[in-house]
Amino acid sequence: MKHNTTAASGKTSGSVFGSRIRFALISLIVIAVYYWSIQGIHFEGIQGTAGTVSKSILQGFLHPDWSFVYIPEGEDLLRGLLDTLVISILGTVIAAVVCIPFAFWASTNMSRRLAVSGSGKIMLSVIRVFPEIIVAILFIKAVGPGSFAGVLALGIHSVGMLGKLYAETIESIDRGPQEALIASGANRLQVLRYAVLPQVIPQFLSYSLYRFEINIRSATTLGLVGAGGIGTPLIFALQARNWNRVGIILLGIIVLVILTDLISGWIRKRII
Repeated sequence: MKHNTTAASGKTSGSVFGSRIRFALISLIVIAVYYWSIQGIHFEGIQGTAGTVSKSILQGFLHPDWSFVYIPEGEDLLRGLLDTLVISILGTVIAAVVCIPFAFWASTNMSRRLAVSGSGKIMLSVIRVFPEIIVAILFIKAVGPGSFAGVLALGIHSVGMLGKLYAETIESIDRGPQEALIASGANRLQVLRYAVLPQVIPQFLSYSLYRFEINIRSATTLGLVGAGGIGTPLIFALQARNWNRVGIILLGIIVLVILTDLISGWIRKRII
């Protein structure tokens, strides 16, 4: 009995020592990577105008331009936020519909050949490679600047991420109902309709709402390159150093994002 206790104690000590060695090695690697990264930064000092510019920005944020909230005869904050909201909704709807066939294509349990699902996963990865702002620039060259380019950019880019999440949802379904329908003689369409879709649709909707929250934030930056939304007046205000207008625009974006997060979270809880 004493011999067993001693052996167990030795194993425990060895395990603790091994864990400490691994932790030390990982820490050294992380520190080395950070040190190597810092070496590539060329810091040339703080600009002489940094203090003045920082005070102006702070003053603009503390005293936002409330007159920009609503301008009856021109572009204002409310129209820009509404444009951003519409771009996000349309882009999310496009992605949520278009990515469904890609998701089934990339799902390993929907095909007997690994090459088929593997090619689908590669396609979704390729779509996810390009950031929204790059896709927006490409569409601006194709269809011109404006909200339409923003909708297409958000829609196409979101296909990659939503398709990946949809595919993972399909792969995690319960195979019992599917096998029961196959055993009873149901065809592939009937299996899809009665065994697969009822299990995945709630999760599909939840992921789409989550992506909508992300697209709200993305749509605010697409206007910086001319793809519509609140980003367009924001970049104009930044270029003109109109910090009061920048302050009210950022305040409006904060309110819009918070409201959409709260509403989207409430809807997701009701769905799942």
